[in-house]
Amino acid sequence: MTAKSNASKKLTVYFDGACPLCTVEINHYAKQAGADGIAFIDVSREEAETGQDLSVETARRRFHIRKSDGTLLSGARGFVEIWQVLPRWGWAARLARIPGVVPVLELGYLLFLPIRPVLSRLAARLGARPANNKAVSR
Repeated sequence: MTAKSNASKKLTVYFDGACPLCTVEINHYAKQAGADGIAFIDVSREEAETGQDLSVETARRRFHIRKSDGTLLSGARGFVEIWQVLPRWGWAARLARIPGVVPVLELGYLLFLPIRPVLSRLAARLGARPANNKAVSR
């Protein structure tokens, strides 16, 4: 997707398409009502553009989104932004607005990151396929 076509989107989501687990999750979000308001950028592809304030390597290591105003968010805050765009996930966005919930979600995300490679390999054994078979997930 080009920068020009991204301008009409509410969010830009950067994901590691070399990760089978990440691909399953992004494919789920992409199929939801409201997903037409989200641009999905596979940062495992050579042509991926992330902007000056986000390196491709950083985008591969941790989940990031960019709001339409250019604000870059990562981790749990990024997921909450997706949930706000997707009507089916509105319940999760409402829960995340309760004071103290986002920091707990972020803690969970930080605990997940070190085991992501193991879970991704398990997902691949169970049949999940990466969006980009040519890249190597980090």
